[in-house]
Amino acid sequence: MTQSIRSLASDLRQGKTSAVELTQDYLQRIQQLDGQLNSYITVAPERALAQAQAADDRLSKADAPLLCGIPIAHKDIFCTRDLTTTCGSKMLANFVPPYNATVVERMDANGAVTLGKTNCDEFAMGSSNENSFFGAVKNPWDLNCVPGGSSGGSAAAVAAALCVAATGTDTGGSIRQPAAFCGITGLKPTYGRVSRLGMVAYASSLDQGGVMAKSADDCAILLEAMAGFDPKDSTSSEHATTRYSEQLSTPIAGLRIGLPRQYFNDQLDTKMSGLLQDALRELERLGAQLIDIDLQQTGLAIPAYYIIAPAEASTNLSRYDGVRYGYRCSDPKDLQDLYVRSRSEGFGAEVQRRILVGTYALSSGYYDAYYGQAQRARRLIAQDFAKAFAQVDVIASPTTPGPAFGLNDKTQDPVAMYLEDIYTLAVNLAGLPGLSMPAGFYDHRPVGLQLLGNHFDEATLLRTAHQYQQTTDWHTQRPGLIAGGDA
Repeated sequence: MTQSIRSLASDLRQGKTSAVELTQDYLQRIQQLDGQLNSYITVAPERALAQAQAADDRLSKADAPLLCGIPIAHKDIFCTRDLTTTCGSKMLANFVPPYNATVVERMDANGAVTLGKTNCDEFAMGSSNENSFFGAVKNPWDLNCVPGGSSGGSAAAVAAALCVAATGTDTGGSIRQPAAFCGITGLKPTYGRVSRLGMVAYASSLDQGGVMAKSADDCAILLEAMAGFDPKDSTSSEHATTRYSEQLSTPIAGLRIGLPRQYFNDQLDTKMSGLLQDALRELERLGAQLIDIDLQQTGLAIPAYYIIAPAEASTNLSRYDGVRYGYRCSDPKDLQDLYVRSRSEGFGAEVQRRILVGTYALSSGYYDAYYGQAQRARRLIAQDFAKAFAQVDVIASPTTPGPAFGLNDKTQDPVAMYLEDIYTLAVNLAGLPGLSMPAGFYDHRPVGLQLLGNHFDEATLLRTAHQYQQTTDWHTQRPGLIAGGDA
């Protein structure tokens, strides 16, 4: 149950297994193990087996895409026709969309089998996956630790082999951070590379769909299926895509990797620093050139993000008012009571906190002082990265300040929780692609190295990670026995 997409595709084509058999194996595994992880909100066996049968029919004609018959999962923030899409919230606990997100449509078109919808922080707001209405997700490496968020369900499911791969979304690190905590590879593409149609919005100028899998090779295959212009999405880019999986074997000799002084300093945990330096030395051994650089506006990322993202969230979530769809309070006295109680009862504490912050930042008399200033800071951060990429091809950094932390360790301290995103937020503010890959273990918990690329240069990130993964085995290691199942 730890095979790559390529090896599974080969088995399917050679008749060593069928898509139906493979899907049944994963469904059985979910039934056995997910009671401890809580990585899925919805499992869809009938839908999955029907798709698997269609995949087998397609495979028999010998012209099937590489993903045909591969069991995957979708983060429960992508709309799925006739399948509940909750966004991890009571507000949408019974919402069944009448259409598929473009990402789902493209995966379906490539013959992938949807096992179900993975758990996530409510409306993708969180860094630990403890904010879901459906309960916290557990890290398969240590059930007392968080898997990261908000795509923690996808990360945990991939790490525990409850699916081959999964989709995720990344607004401020929500693919890369859980990928690091769970020991898998996660890619956040350039803003606009992947369609946002049908991806329920948190912060529209920051949200980006991406992929989570065991390896860079798997991520490249998934991105090929997912990426590309969508005329139905006004934020979708017409920038040409490429065959990412065909460029992985190109050596990285001569690649210039920038090391920001602001990231690799005495504030980084000594043990974390040592693990990351080992990974960087391996990249250097493969021919990459390590260059010290400055990202002088790094300190602006957290304050800018936590003004811009809540401001956009307050606008996007205003549609959930108890009138049109979603949760509605019982027996409202009047319209005001309907609005207040539907939103108070339907949204969790973290979502309410961000709505309040965002509404305040956008209010009359405060807009220029807060939101306007944050947007100016965002421009400075983007310019900082532009200067850096004039000197280097890739930027390397920690993905997170440390390994996965304990459940409930930071739920009472929102600022400490927000600081978990210190290395990931700036990438979203600048609209750049970012990737996290496994780079070792800190007290038996996975650690990730983050690679950042220039706009629309996902190919270089994937190639760099793939070359690293050809000479290391961190990405092949899996959690031990979980409820009697080999993860």
